[in-house]
Amino acid sequence: MRGVDGIFKIQELKKKLLFTLGVLAVYRVGTAIPVPGIDVVALRAFFEAQAGSLLGFLDMFSGGALMRLSIFALGIMPYINASIIMSLLRTTIPYLEKLQKEGEAGRKKLTQITRYFGVAIAVVQAVGLTFWMQAMEAGGIRVVQEPGFRFQALTVITLTAGAVFIMWLGEQVTEHGVGNGISLLIFAGIVARMPAGINNVIRMIRVEELSLFAALFLLGIMLAITAGVVFVEQGQRKIPVQYAKRVVGRKMYGGQTSYLPIKVDQSGVIAVIFAMAILLVPMQLSQFFPDAELFVTFERNLRPGTWVHSLVYSALIIFFCFFYTAITFNPRDIAENMKKWGGFIPGIRPGKPTADFIDRVLTRVTFVGAIFVVVVAIMPSYFERLFQAPFYFGGTALLIVVGVALDTMAQLESHLIMRQYEGFMKKGRLKGRYYR
Repeated sequence: MRGVDGIFKIQELKKKLLFTLGVLAVYRVGTAIPVPGIDVVALRAFFEAQAGSLLGFLDMFSGGALMRLSIFALGIMPYINASIIMSLLRTTIPYLEKLQKEGEAGRKKLTQITRYFGVAIAVVQAVGLTFWMQAMEAGGIRVVQEPGFRFQALTVITLTAGAVFIMWLGEQVTEHGVGNGISLLIFAGIVARMPAGINNVIRMIRVEELSLFAALFLLGIMLAITAGVVFVEQGQRKIPVQYAKRVVGRKMYGGQTSYLPIKVDQSGVIAVIFAMAILLVPMQLSQFFPDAELFVTFERNLRPGTWVHSLVYSALIIFFCFFYTAITFNPRDIAENMKKWGGFIPGIRPGKPTADFIDRVLTRVTFVGAIFVVVVAIMPSYFERLFQAPFYFGGTALLIVVGVALDTMAQLESHLIMRQYEGFMKKGRLKGRYYR
């Protein structure tokens, strides 16, 4: 297996990696550019007064862009919300279900519809965020220097264009780079905040606001959770599959034993991202409409650390773990393919009994994985409150960072294996020509 040096020796893989890093750099630069007409000093004072509030929780998915009110303040959330809507509609609308089965052409059409949904959601969120900006003030100084229709129109257009540009960046990474573009943009935003969090911890230890024991305990918990996430993400339930011998012409096929791998966490970080996206909707509405009693009640009860937030968040994670598994893993199709190629599970009859067996195993494994994800996503927030951690020590961020890193490394490894295999094939062809 080639190491890190092998990545840069393969020209195509090197280009993909550099392209991905370039896109992430462009994204980080955009998060630092504020929208026009903002008083930066008043903005900084406003968010310092709001430290530790819900805004930090909302800011995680925008990579710090929300607290800077940058052109990328909406982040990737409009596209994620649109993806959730499309995933739910695909199982209920026959036309969308038909498109899903039409191969590459249908997939492109679904992607185009998802983009339109994303743009519509971005416009709605941009309008709400614009009016919220105009209501911001710190020390009697308004954050927006000249509020009015001109500012509103310019800001809505800017924020919507920024959200659409981020969608495009994510798709470009997925198509021409390495890894899932949307997940990598979220990953980059979370990782970019880590150095500031570490510096803040060191400062609080120096001034004795945080004890060294508490800091080491939090570090130990983070390492233990990271190890647990890696173990579960790579965990599989292997169902043995036996292939019967069959003769085709003068050759005999089959007779070997294989296995059907079922991942413990089939959805990866998708369930966590989707659950967070749904949970952030009422929170965003409470910020955009602070005088609405209904939205204020939502914001008060859904703050991280409350039992309502934990209950709703857990239910959403479990739902999306099962939902994503259901739309990506079909036991009936697998059973039919196994029967077609002469495969069977020892002790289980082919056909429907095999599909039922796979479905039972899949349900149990998915439930275990979903419970683990819930524990990792919920428990660290309670440790944060207990030890007065000076940064958002959330299991959600840790799950996303570790999950995306593992997925990206797996794709890099598959590229290396494929190129190495191609290299052997080319050498074989050259060798054959030489001997002929």
